[in-house]
Parts: sequence; structure tokens; C-alpha cells
Amino acid sequence: CLPIPHTWNLDFNGIARFAPLIGLIVGGILGVIDLGLQILGMPILTRSAVAIISGIILTGGLHLDGVMDTADGLAVPDQKRRLEVMSDSATGAFGAMAAIALLLLKITALTDLDNDRFLILMGVAGWGRWGQLVAIARYPYLKPTGKGAFHKEVKYSIWDFIQSLLLLLSLSGIQILLNPESWLVASGMAIGGIAIALLTGAWFNRCLGGHTGDTYGAVVEWTEALLLCLLVTLE
Repeated sequence: CLPIPHTWNLDFNGIARFAPLIGLIVGGILGVIDLGLQILGMPILTRSAVAIISGIILTGGLHLDGVMDTADGLAVPDQKRRLEVMSDSATGAFGAMAAIALLLLKITALTDLDNDRFLILMGVAGWGRWGQLVAIARYPYLKPTGKGAFHKEVKYSIWDFIQSLLLLLSLSGIQILLNPESWLVASGMAIGGIAIALLTGAWFNRCLGGHTGDTYGAVVEWTEALLLCLLVTLE
């Protein structure tokens, strides 16, 4: 979820259970950036673009790269060749189009959200990574080796999902307490976050028969983008 120097000798087995918490931290950083730029008088469209680009920088572009690789793979009719195409480091036309579409959705949707932007940025980042956790634990991994293979070496318990779920639901509760008029958006973020996160992971599993490190990243990004779009309709 965050780029770590290769010189750090850390054991990342089981780190996926903390992904939603890391998402909240990442979203909080983006919220601080957005708030700071608002104080400086930057227009909302520019602020939204800076916030989304800052998220890409914070995560090293890993998830966005997964979006592009996954799109290139899904564009291949032959299912047997999809993994081969996804492993190719070169970005194809469908990958580029997917990245552009995703960024446009995120920036424009965030621009249309005037209230509670700090909490919304935290929430969508958290729900995106909760969807990633579900995909890791629930679906088979399609490669014997790969950048996401180590996640499958750990067994995840129901408590891993419950504690992260409660954490994310509490964020919506805080939003309602701070701004009771935002109850519809807060409820939509909770209910929509669960639904979109689950459905996104399930859709990639149906298309590919499982998941890879690329689709883990794609689940994060598309959950965030679609959830932002939902919140715009509810505000």
C-alpha cells in the first residue's frame, strides 16, 4: 500500500490485514493536503487533481499500474493469454485508456464533493483496501510466483474482516456525528463501500478465474473511483 525502500528487511506476510487501516492513513494524508490547499485558496478542481496525484505518488503508482495491466489483460479474447499479457511491462492502448478513465472519474467526482472531503478521502481509501483484503483472502491466486503471491501464504480469519469493517463503519459514524446533515452520504459510503468492494473483486475473479497482484491493485483503484461516483449522487 505504501512504497518501502528495498534496504528495509521487513516481513510483509499478513500485512494485508492492516490494508484498510493503511488506507485510512493514506486518505488522511490526502485530506490534510486538500485542506491545506483550500486554506491557501486553491480552486476545488485543482485541489482535487493534486489530491489524486498525491495518492498515486504515495503508493508508488503500484495500484494504478495494476489497473493498466489488468485492462490490457482483459482486452485479450483468449483467456489463456491474459496472464501473459498482464505480465508484460509495456502498457497497451487499453491500459492507457483505463488509467485515463479512472483518473477522470476520480478527479471529477472529488471535485463535485463540497462537504466532508477529509473524511471522504479517508473512507474511499479505506474501503478500496478492504476490497483488496477480501480479494486476497477469498479468491485463488493465479500465479505460482508474483508480486502478490506472498499474501496467500497467510490464513486470514473472520476477525480480520470484522475489525477492519468496524473501523471503516465507525468513520461513517463520526461523519454523521460531526455533520448530521451528511447522514445520507455517510450511510452511502458505508453501504456502498461494502457492496462496491465485494462486487469489484468478484467481477475480476469471474473474468480471470482468480486474482493476481495486478488485480489486487485494480480492486483498490476501481473501488475508490466507483465509490466517489456514488457519493456524488448522494450529496
